Amino acid sequence: MNKSLIALALAGAFAMPVMAQTNDASKDEAATESPHSFTGNAGLFSSYRFRGIAQTFNKPAIQGGVDYAHSSGIYVGNWNSNVNSGAGFPDGNLEMDFYGGYKMAFGDFGIDVGGIYYYYPGTDFNGSTVKNGEIYIGGSWKTVSLKYYYALTDYFSVKGPNGEGTDGTGYVDLTGTYDFGDGWGVVGHIGHLNFKNVSGGSYTDWKLGVTKDISGWVIGLSYIDTNADGNCSKGQFYCFTNSLDSAGNLGNKTINAGGAYGVLSLSKSF
Repeated sequence: MNKSLIALALAGAFAMPVMAQTNDASKDEAATESPHSFTGNAGLFSSYRFRGIAQTFNKPAIQGGVDYAHSSGIYVGNWNSNVNSGAGFPDGNLEMDFYGGYKMAFGDFGIDVGGIYYYYPGTDFNGSTVKNGEIYIGGSWKTVSLKYYYALTDYFSVKGPNGEGTDGTGYVDLTGTYDFGDGWGVVGHIGHLNFKNVSGGSYTDWKLGVTKDISGWVIGLSYIDTNADGNCSKGQFYCFTNSLDSAGNLGNKTINAGGAYGVLSLSKSF
């Protein structure tokens, strides 16, 4: 009996330092966890649609970006894609986006405020590079988000018919996702652009898509449509050509840039 008690006491004496060391190691690991995170993304898309409008004349797009986030909620990033000059980017073929803001979650709720700058190197629109600067504010609940964008500059360098500024153009984005499990998911979106001082420029767009995650590679198929005025026989605002240069020379093909379209994609985050 006494031997058993002594054995238990010895076992406890040896076990306690081991447990203490394990707890200390866990504390050290938590203490050394970095507040900084870097992520990236890349994808191949059968067409690039921005707010429902064709940016690549319904041709494929290669896209990718990098992001930095701090545990405080501050983030910055860059995202890039090829574009078609006929989508309003004379002599251009590249879009570069730079953004930053603050994002924080409170249980199932979240907030996101920041700004984004769209830049199109090599473009020449009335002697200036095409660009657009916006600020945004958004909120989310679980997998549903609502975000509003407000242009601080002329919206993608476009002016009104009499030279009026288009700063103050606004876009609202409502998006929701649902995870079915086993890598399957769906996404739904509806948005509305209020294009200031441009007749026929305002419109509503919507999207419904399905995704499948296979070992980190995400395959997506989306249906995208708008009610934008893009009837080419009537010369409407969203009738785009397959090319456009700084002298105003147009390509020999046109499309309704806001017409219904299906987009197939393959993307990966890392």
